[in-house]
Amino acid sequence: MEPSKVFVLLCLLSTLHFLVVSCVQFEVGGTNGWKVPKSKEEYNQWASKNRFKVDDTVHFNYSKDSVMVVTEEEYDKCKSERPIFYSKDGNTEYKLNRPGLFYFMSGVKGHCEKGQRMIIKVLEVEPASPPPQAATELQKKKNSAAGIAVSSATVVLCFVSFVAVFMF
Repeated sequence: MEPSKVFVLLCLLSTLHFLVVSCVQFEVGGTNGWKVPKSKEEYNQWASKNRFKVDDTVHFNYSKDSVMVVTEEEYDKCKSERPIFYSKDGNTEYKLNRPGLFYFMSGVKGHCEKGQRMIIKVLEVEPASPPPQAATELQKKKNSAAGIAVSSATVVLCFVSFVAVFMF
């Protein structure tokens, strides 16, 4: 394949990747990682400062510990005999695959009671439907904004492709 065609193909793929990818990986606890916190509400405060969407992932970095996804009842009791998910590899990634609440806690005895637990709320893909008239106006604004964003990306891509073909 000619170098100019390779360049154009790479530009096209990188632009499409930028437009399509929208999920985020969150580092649980920031730089502190997943450990017994100083404050019992530390992880829930961290979670409340973030906006989680379907297909985002949460990454737990820890040593000599574990991560469990449990039911609300198990979370409230800080006890689970049959967690929905369990990992103890020190480097756990969990995909938030649906909207709603996810309940996380440490599987090490006594850690949950000391505050090593967290509730994550995953937002709906689309917000609740507004009244019909407002929905029509909102859709017009979305279509207008989306048209501008796609048009700009298309213009840039076309320009880069044009330049690449004639330079190489």
